[in-house]
Amino acid sequence: MRTITLEEHFASPGFLDGPGRGIKERAANFGDRAAYLFEQLSDLGAKRIAEMDKAGIDVQVLSLTAPGVEQLDPADAIVIARESNDFLADAIAKTPTRFGGFATLPTSSPELAAEELQRRTTNHAFQGAVINGHTRGRYLDDKVFWPILESAESLGVPIYLHPTPPPQPVIHTWFSGFAPIVTEMLAGPGWGWHIETALHVIRMILGGVFDKFPKLQIIVGHMGETLPFMTQRLDVMPAAMTKLERPISAYLRENVHYTFSGFNFTPTFFDLFLQVGVERIMFSADHPYASMGQARAFLEQLPVSPANKNQIAHGNAERLLHF
Repeated sequence: MRTITLEEHFASPGFLDGPGRGIKERAANFGDRAAYLFEQLSDLGAKRIAEMDKAGIDVQVLSLTAPGVEQLDPADAIVIARESNDFLADAIAKTPTRFGGFATLPTSSPELAAEELQRRTTNHAFQGAVINGHTRGRYLDDKVFWPILESAESLGVPIYLHPTPPPQPVIHTWFSGFAPIVTEMLAGPGWGWHIETALHVIRMILGGVFDKFPKLQIIVGHMGETLPFMTQRLDVMPAAMTKLERPISAYLRENVHYTFSGFNFTPTFFDLFLQVGVERIMFSADHPYASMGQARAFLEQLPVSPANKNQIAHGNAERLLHF
């Protein structure tokens, strides 16, 4: 069974010297696990491929690790986006049967971001783009970003909407009052990342993004970032209220794809499966932050038909990403 994973991360040298320097600092100061994580993020060569082979992963679609470039000054974001995309393009060119890529975009410069997306998908075989949440508190429903969305729709490529911490005022209001490490985790992978991403998708729907760009497809990870559980509830806002062309649940089933990415939980999978259907679900591991081997084992044990399992493992990704 061929396997394609879509939320798999790397770090370029320029990124590690800039917005990702904290990764280098943790590698130097916090022991073997942090150092190994740094090594895994930095490697797009033989060691990564050997780990993929061991876990039974055929293709990784790679994206620059969080925090990405969305919180940088525009000039810095442009430089790091181009450097990281060049780094990734070189890896794809060397091993095109094992790696794909989502382009990093300088979202604070939307016209340049749209051009970068076109260049990378047209000239360097990238499959789409990754955007790490809000851009300094502004979300993709803001029309200033719509040149990026228009470009993605016209190119027929998806945008992977990856989590990022909420804006600082939200962190202060919702997540403060605990030990610093608890606040960091609660605002991040323990809760806040996922709610933040779900809210971002809902803002895009309510802001009319998918009425303006009806063929646009986005991808979210972590079994849907809580959205499947709330799908029916969101329809308490009917079209007569929202002025949208469809119910909110329709956009979640027709404009959004969903990956596992570190959520190897069978009940959560079944909620996603029942809400959106197998055609919208894709395999992922969240390497190197989660285990490729555990993700593959989870995929193997899913109590679904062989045909459904093949759709999830590779078929849906092949269709969406034009592999």
